[in-house]
Parts: sequence; structure tokens; C-alpha cells
Amino acid sequence: MILVTGAAGFVGKAVCASLSSSRQVRACVRRGGATDIPDGVDVSQKLLLPDEEWRDALVGVKTVIHCAARVHVMKDKSTDPLMEFRRVNVEGTLRLANQAASLGVDRFVFVSSIKVNGEETQAGQSFSAEHSPAPVDPYGLSKMEAEQGLRAIASKSGMEIVIVRPPLVYGPGVKANFRSIMRWLSRGWPLPLGAITDNRRSFVGMANLVDLLVTCIDHPAAANRTFLVSDGEDLSTAALLQRIGMALGMPAKLIPFPPGLLKWGGAFLGRPGVASRLCGSLQVDISFTKKVLGWSPPVSVDQELHRTAQYWLRSQK
Repeated sequence: MILVTGAAGFVGKAVCASLSSSRQVRACVRRGGATDIPDGVDVSQKLLLPDEEWRDALVGVKTVIHCAARVHVMKDKSTDPLMEFRRVNVEGTLRLANQAASLGVDRFVFVSSIKVNGEETQAGQSFSAEHSPAPVDPYGLSKMEAEQGLRAIASKSGMEIVIVRPPLVYGPGVKANFRSIMRWLSRGWPLPLGAITDNRRSFVGMANLVDLLVTCIDHPAAANRTFLVSDGEDLSTAALLQRIGMALGMPAKLIPFPPGLLKWGGAFLGRPGVASRLCGSLQVDISFTKKVLGWSPPVSVDQELHRTAQYWLRSQK
């Protein structure tokens, strides 16, 4: 039995769909939350909190794929964001992991974040799993602390821990900025991003992320290791927009506006992080993942962008 937490979320739902035809799966969703789960999948309702009782959900479970989290919030209204992230992503996760270890779960696969490594890479450089963590925001810090706590549990209990750090994940049903970009491009709106051609960013399509997570369920070499994941092709901002436009059947209209002015405008509007992500680089090195697991991304960027675009276009009808 495999327990998938966050099973109603973007990643968790895709993991459940992939596993449900060949594995015995228990999908864990928030209490009172959505239960759009494949037929034949057992459903448990829990909250990722420090005092949650997980034992009934863990009966018969040998592997946990932990996708649930308090996600990165662009406009966090809490008075102490770090405390809230820690309460859910650290204390809630370690509560689950401790109970899983006590009940004989063999392996705990943790979906972390590339934000544990940091927010940006320099030109020609990439993050690797061996780099020292350097989280910047509360979300990244909470994921790093959860990783540290999980490793401590593994060393004491013998339960194997596998950590996977994805960058931005896209695929059918993607929301937030990626969906906004598809909407802008589909309407033929010109975007002042045509000059951002020198940066490089790593992304991971949902199909590739799920394939790696499924690989980590059984692969003996995955035990107690940390893996970075991406599509294996890094794109500039302009190239990404052009490829999304191709997938939508609507060529991107890009204006070559100077990146320096974009950064100034972002700072002036109080959104320096947005401009930094558009103009900066964030590359990940997946050579360790490929070597240790014998894994390669099975789906190309253009294939996943096509699937993403077609799903979005159908949703607009």
C-alpha cells in the first residue's frame, strides 16, 4: 500500500492517477477538501498539522509519497509567515514521518523544493544536490528544516528517506503565473520580454516529476538520498514564451524591452521578485539523479507544453 498525501493537489493528484492502475493506493486529502480521486483508490482525510493522528491512514502502508504542504504564498497575510510554514511543513511533516516509522513504513518519499538550494544561479552554474542549502524565503527554509528532521528520523528508525527537489512544475491543470502566461499569449497580447534571452531556467513537466517519484518508490539506490529533477532542457524566458506560444498555436508577440528597465519597474512597483524570476537564472544539474537511478526524463519539454496547452484550451470552451 502506498499513501499519497496532498492527493487533491496539483502534484498529488497526478501521482495518484499514475499509480492507481497498477498499485494499491490510499489518497490522503484535507478534511473537508476535494475528493476528486480515481475509482478504486482508498481515501483518507487528514490535516498536515503538529497534532494530527495518522495511524489509521498508515495501516498497511509500506511507502509514503508526501506531496502535501503549505505552498509558497505570493501575498502572505499571516503575521508570522515563517511560523505558519514551520507549523505545517516542518512539524506536520515530522509528525507524519514519526508515526510512519513507528508503524513500520519502509520508505518515505518527500517532495521538497529547489528553493532549499536557493533562488537564483549565476550564469553557467547549476544547483546540485551536493550544494549547501541556501534558502531565502520562509517556504524554502521550512522545506530545508523538514529535510533535516526527516534525515534524523531515518537515522534513528531505519525508515528510508528519499528527497526530491523540483523547480517550477507545469503540466495539465497548472495554475498561478504559468496559467496567466497562457492566457496572455492566447489573447495575442504583446509582452515586453523579448530581450530576456541570456538567462536559463530549469522546469519540470508533471509527467517527468511523477515518473521520478514512482521510480523512487522501489529503486534500491534511492534510499536516503536527495535528487534534483528537471526536464533536462533549460530555457531563457523568451524561449519559454515562444515554445508556449507554439503549443497554443498562437505565436508569442514579444517586445525586446531592456531587462534592466524591467528590474527597475519591478522594484518601483514593489514586485522585485517577479522581475528577478523573469530575468534571472535558476538551473539544476540532474546528472546525479540520472547516474544513481539510471533515470532520464521520458517526456520532452515540447510534449509536456503541448499537453498543458491543450488542457488549458479545452478548459476555455
